[in-house]
Formats: sequence, structure tokens, C-alpha cells
Amino acid sequence: MGSSQPLWREDQSHPASETFASWVVVLWSPGSQLSPSSHDAHFCPQTNPAGPMAGENQTQMTEFMLLGFSHGQPFFFVLFLAIYLATLLGNSAILTLVSLDPHLHSPMYFFLSHLSCLDICYSSVTVPKILANALRPQATISYRGCLAQMFFLMGCAGAECALLAVMAYDRYAAICQPLRYTHAMNRGVCVVAAVSCWLWGMLDSAVHTILASRLSFCGAVRLQHIFCDVPPLLSAACSNTRPSQVALHAASVFVGLSPFLLVVVSYLHILATIFRMPMATGRRKAFSTCSAHLLVVALYFMTANLNYNRPSSGYSAAADTLVSALYCIITPMLNPLIYSLRNQEVLRALRKAVWGRGTPGSPGSNA
Repeated sequence: MGSSQPLWREDQSHPASETFASWVVVLWSPGSQLSPSSHDAHFCPQTNPAGPMAGENQTQMTEFMLLGFSHGQPFFFVLFLAIYLATLLGNSAILTLVSLDPHLHSPMYFFLSHLSCLDICYSSVTVPKILANALRPQATISYRGCLAQMFFLMGCAGAECALLAVMAYDRYAAICQPLRYTHAMNRGVCVVAAVSCWLWGMLDSAVHTILASRLSFCGAVRLQHIFCDVPPLLSAACSNTRPSQVALHAASVFVGLSPFLLVVVSYLHILATIFRMPMATGRRKAFSTCSAHLLVVALYFMTANLNYNRPSSGYSAAADTLVSALYCIITPMLNPLIYSLRNQEVLRALRKAVWGRGTPGSPGSNA
């Protein structure tokens, strides 16, 4: 069979932000199809006789076309720019308040600051590239950039699942075992727990990225999506995707379902303890500290489950794009709003930062 000619060339250079996951792929998967010589052409024919598509040309990609938003790019540019700025502003405010207000120097807000940092990373992995593509006639992403985006996106996803479980355990220890809370959640334990969440997410992400780097693609690949993620890559691949599918289902159990079950068990114990409290004031205070976290958990795990465990058929490209946008873009913007509106201590710290301590007539002042 005659060799195919390149369809087009890629003129842009790869920024430094796209290289980290590529190094992971090169170091960990020497048999992958990533090589320096593949940078110039859109694809090069490559035969894989051992694969399920034996005898057909499979390609070595350097660029993907993103077809998630084929119309209305100016509208989506303004929309996603507003969402991104709101995400940065809200989560940066949480980080600043936790850092400056001594009343927020507790394990609960220490973990909340890490959640805000994760949400900033979430949005920064996807939204800037979406904004850049919205200004171009054809939305594209380089092969290495796609792997890098997927690596950091999956890393943030795994870390946030683990962090929400740790935050649930923190609330359990504070409400159900108050006498042991100071010892159980001391500074050293909190730091180890937070670092472990980040490392757990990066480890899970590395597995998915390595497996994705071994996929083969036929022809010019068009992803029905607005950014790179595992499900659209598996749909576009023409080689055996079973290892990636198995890894994705395993991650759904160990990275997604297990933390969710830990959250559920923790809050069942918390609710049982709250209902045994004799004072209504104590019950209200306990509910106020837990309600914000419960809303964040419900929103995050529901959209994550829809994103990674929906059926392979029966969903339109528009529905896939909407679910992914809710999961990766909208949720990080809503988290600081939920915590600031549902948590009295955060509201008090915000009023203090805006109007100052003891300003007469200011909301929340004693005057």
C-alpha cells in the first residue's frame, strides 16, 4: 500500500508548559510513538501488524483538531473568559483569606486552601487553550500538548477526589471525636495528607498518560471535544484501547468510588452525632460547617461520574462537551462561592478583609 502524504504542517512551536507530560511519556514508555522527527508533519504512516487494524495505515500524530465548539466562538470566548476570571478571583480570595486570617489557621481551612489551589490548576489546564482556540478558524492542539493537558487534568481530578475524602474525615474527627481532634489532625498529619493527595493524583494521571501515548490514530484525527481527555482520545483511536479502558474503570473504582464511599461513611457518622446533640445551637453550627463541603462533594462526584462513566453511545457531542465543561470548568468556579456563602467563618473573614476590624456601620460589625 502506498504511503500517505502529510495533510498539513504545524508551524507553531511547543511552549514549555506542554513538555512535562511529554517527558513522562518518553521516559516511561520507550515503545511509544513519540519521536523528535515527528514534529514537522501532521502524521506519518505506520503499520502495526500485531494490532487489530493490521494491514491499515496507522498514524503518528503531531496535532489534533478539536470540534467541540464549531459555531459561536466569539460568544464562547467571552463566556469562558468570564468563568476563568471568576475562578481565579474566587479561589485566590480563599487562599488569601486562609493565609492572612488567624481564625482560619485550622486543618479544615488548610485543606480548603489546597482545594482552591487545585481549582485554579484545573481551570488553568484547560481554559487558556480554549480561549486561544476560540480566536482561531480551526481549534487544534498539538499531540504533546494534548498529552500534557490530559496529564495535568487527570492529576488534578485524582488529587481532588482524595482531598475531598480527607476533608470529610477532618469533619468526622472534629465533630465525632473532638477530644482527639487536635492530636489526630495535627500540622504534620495535615501536611502529609495534602502531599499524599497530590502525589496520588499525579501517579494515577501518569498511568493514563503512558497508556494514551501508546494509542495509534488513522488519518487526520478530529476530537469531538473542547480539550484533551481520556474518553475522546479512546473514541478517536484505531488501535487496541482495552488497556486504557481497563485503567479508566479501575481508576473509577479506586480513585473515584473509594473516596466517595469514605465521604458517605464519614457523613453518616457525622449526622448520627449531630442528631444526638442536646443543644440546637450546636447542631446548627455543625451543619453550617458541613453543608458547604457536602454541596461541593455532591457537585464534583456527580459531574465526574457523568464524565468518565457514561455509556459509549446515546450521548451527543454537545452533551459530552456540556458535561465536561461542568466537571472541569464550572465546578472550580462554584466551589469558592459555595464555601463563602455557606460558611460563616469565611464570610466573617471576608467582611473583615473588605471593611476592616470594627468599622462602624460595616456589615458584620458590632456597631
